[in-house]
Order: sequence, then structure tokens, then C-alpha cells
Amino acid sequence: MSATRYLPFAGRLMIGLPFAMSGLSKLGAYGATTGLISAVGLPFPPLAFAVAVAVELGGGLLLVAGYRARSVAMVLALFSLATAVSFHSNFADQNQMIHFLKNVMMAGGLLQIAAFGAGALSIDNRRKLAAPGSSPALAA
Repeated sequence: MSATRYLPFAGRLMIGLPFAMSGLSKLGAYGATTGLISAVGLPFPPLAFAVAVAVELGGGLLLVAGYRARSVAMVLALFSLATAVSFHSNFADQNQMIHFLKNVMMAGGLLQIAAFGAGALSIDNRRKLAAPGSSPALAA
């Protein structure tokens, strides 16, 4: 087995788990999260909370599993950039600049998944292999 078989899974795991953990932590901090959303001036904090939890928790888990990874990665990349601009754009605060750049870097990694797919160890690949007329040599 070559290392490139496992690297896409490792990458999805390292990007997806922090999203899922962040979504889970938001579930336990509804008031604090909606308060922060209100503080930056975003409209409809309860709706923004629900979207953030769905995108982070759902998207993170789907990315780790490699299910519809290209689409999920695009959604998470856009979410990361929107979060960077909305919550971490005060560059006078070095901590906020670091968080901004972290979100931009995550978006870059997610765009790589969007471009190249989930890899061999994924639900997407298993579905491709199960499709009529597919060739196992082409799917790996």
C-alpha cells in the first residue's frame, strides 16, 4: 500500500475533526455563541447559530467520512472565509490576524479537497467502485 492512499484520509481527518468539534462546542454554548454573532453585527443570530452548527458539525463529519467531499469542502471553504472576514478582521489585534490567516489556510486545504476529491479511503470512492461499469484500477 502506498502512502498516497492514506494521505487524503489523514488530511480530511485533520481538517474535518476541528470543524466537528467546534460545532459540538457551539451546541453547549448557545447564549455565548449567539451573543458573539450579535456583537459582530450579523443579522438573525439564532439562524446564524443553526447554520454554523450544521456546517461545522455536519460538514466536519461528512468530510472525515469522505461523503460528497468535494461539495462539502467547498461549503466549508466558503464558511471559513466568511468567518475570517466576519469575526477575525481586526488586524490591529495580532491574535485576530493569526485567526484570520488560520481560516484562510484552512480554506486553501479545503480547496485542495474540492479540486482533487476525497481519495481512496472514502465513501465517495466506495460509491464510485460500486457504480455500474466502474473499473477498480481507475478508482484507486
